[in-house]
Amino acid sequence: MKLSEILYKDTASLSFEVFPPKTDAAFDSVQNAVREIAKLSPAFMSVTYGAGGGTSKYTLDIASEIKADFNVPTIAHLTCVSSTKDAVVNMIEKIHDAGINNILALRGDIPQDLLDADRSEWAYKHAVDLIRQLRESKYDFCIGGACYPEVHPESTNQKEDIKYLKEKVDAGCEFLTTQMFFDNNLLYNFLYKIREAGITVPVIAGIMPITNANQVKRAITLSGSHMPQRFKSLVDKFGTDPNAMMQAGVAYATDQIIDLYANGVSNVHIYTMNKPEIAYRIQQNLSDITGK
Repeated sequence: MKLSEILYKDTASLSFEVFPPKTDAAFDSVQNAVREIAKLSPAFMSVTYGAGGGTSKYTLDIASEIKADFNVPTIAHLTCVSSTKDAVVNMIEKIHDAGINNILALRGDIPQDLLDADRSEWAYKHAVDLIRQLRESKYDFCIGGACYPEVHPESTNQKEDIKYLKEKVDAGCEFLTTQMFFDNNLLYNFLYKIREAGITVPVIAGIMPITNANQVKRAITLSGSHMPQRFKSLVDKFGTDPNAMMQAGVAYATDQIIDLYANGVSNVHIYTMNKPEIAYRIQQNLSDITGK
């Protein structure tokens, strides 16, 4: 099923992101976690893809199993940073042959050893290059892209960021998924601005439940996310007690999601970090709202 058949429905949907293992040794444990999450029958699941295709085999293995064994629609992430055209074309073929027709097209994080490299000869400088290639391919994929309610780290300002986002949508991007955020007002402000700019595709709100105090620093490093004072107070109070922090983090994420639904944001995507208990707790908290 294409995501375009899901995202335009005016009903509350909850979906989950999982990531593949980096090694063969970790495959079984990750696969078991993914299966437990898939058993919750979310609206859909996405499977990430390492920069340069480092986990590409596992991405397809996991995405294919989710779809075949659990009948859950899947999105395969595809990154293009520092990749050759041949490598990307080969991966597109494999995604199609695996029966997956939803792709989240991303540039991906630039590897540390390439941060100062000359990018002028790279086949893909931005995600829009990959989106154009997918749209021009012989396969009828439903293509999504990423967006940043708090501005992409490499953009000069939000106006510039939205300009480039419009280019992705005009190139064939059919939906957008946000980077994590912890203040819903930032998203509402962002949505107003992109609608004013003529971006009308569905926007999926990406929520990261912080259930471990150590995740806070990493979340800030990865996304530059603004942490509201009430969230900081939560971490300060419960961060040293793992069970209390788990409960408080899930409660905070649940509160965010309910507010999003109440304000017309129908599609919410949970970055589960491959933790079935987090996915389960949040889904249970929302069961009468989502009907799951």
